[in-house]
Amino acid sequence: MRIVEIREVTVPLEGSVANAVVNFNRHTVSLVAVITDVMRHGVPVYGVAFNSIGRFAQSGLLRDRMIPRVLDAPSDELLDPDTGILDPERVLRSALADEKPGGHGDRACAAAAIELACWDLLGKLADEPAYATIARADGRTPTRRAAPVYAAGGYYRPGDDIAALRAEISGYLESGYRAVKIKVGGLSLDEDLRRIDEAVSIVGSGAAVAVDANGRFGREAAVVYAKALEPYRLRWFEEPVDPLDYGATAELAAAYDGVLATGENLFSRQDVANLLRFGGIRPDCDILQMDAGLSYGLTEYRAMLDLMDSAGVDRAHAVPHGGHLINLHIVGGLGLGGCEAYPGVFQPFGGYSADCAIEDGTVTPADHPGFGLEAKAELSGSITRLVG
Repeated sequence: MRIVEIREVTVPLEGSVANAVVNFNRHTVSLVAVITDVMRHGVPVYGVAFNSIGRFAQSGLLRDRMIPRVLDAPSDELLDPDTGILDPERVLRSALADEKPGGHGDRACAAAAIELACWDLLGKLADEPAYATIARADGRTPTRRAAPVYAAGGYYRPGDDIAALRAEISGYLESGYRAVKIKVGGLSLDEDLRRIDEAVSIVGSGAAVAVDANGRFGREAAVVYAKALEPYRLRWFEEPVDPLDYGATAELAAAYDGVLATGENLFSRQDVANLLRFGGIRPDCDILQMDAGLSYGLTEYRAMLDLMDSAGVDRAHAVPHGGHLINLHIVGGLGLGGCEAYPGVFQPFGGYSADCAIEDGTVTPADHPGFGLEAKAELSGSITRLVG
């Protein structure tokens, strides 16, 4: 078995939304296909994945450095010696040859797209959904299970923002979601509190509403917001400060009598080790949101889970960022605490395929081989154009 080609295409995100820091109007994503010499029904078996959402496409890094390294590697160096099948960890190692330690950034997203495509490929080779392949690799019994899910949205939009927010959240509830997340930090505190009041009144409880500041605040402003949020008893307060300011995170954890969530923008096991060592994470309540698509793929993500375990943080507190099919299978395969979903934004990648059941606040994956990205109507055309 060998890789004969790796293709990448840049796909723009649809829609125009913004959080407190970023306008997504020009954001793009790298869609990657790893194509092998294994034939099924007269066509090559391939794996496809993307580098999650929110960090731009990585075409240059992929085409100039990582893809050539993998294609130039001796085929046997990419295979599991026991099975003769492609090994995602070995492929990742080849993609990162001659890269210096540290400075993870965008290269972590680029490498993740290749590594995750290998997991999709393994699922297709075994003719099973990726959650089963992932579970087995982690020493777990594959189980198709319904996972807790929340609808991420509440972005700032032009016009009557409150009316748009009301309609958006009502639509999520009608679709089967029971918890939501909205943005804060892009308006004044009073205006953001009005948005929170609206969300809580629609959903029915602060415990079903999370808020996300996307690292917008400094230490003092974060504490001011936290104190204003405490009476709501929210699901969580996400990324209030810069994700690498572990000291500020620790100070806020000591001052805020509520759940904090962070980790979305940590791209390596070293970053997570520092968060757990210096960030004041409370194992009994706080949520960690690392995303394999932003952090070198599933190989690195599993190392992050090992660090959580060593620090006494249960996998139930791992709720990956991303809101897409790849992370749905990762949550199911690894037995994590729940899923994010982007049902209304970040198409064609956000949300799930129509045959993934959303019911009473849970999501159940379909049984397509691999991640099932081809079954997502909004994405299938891009995949077809990529793989031919």
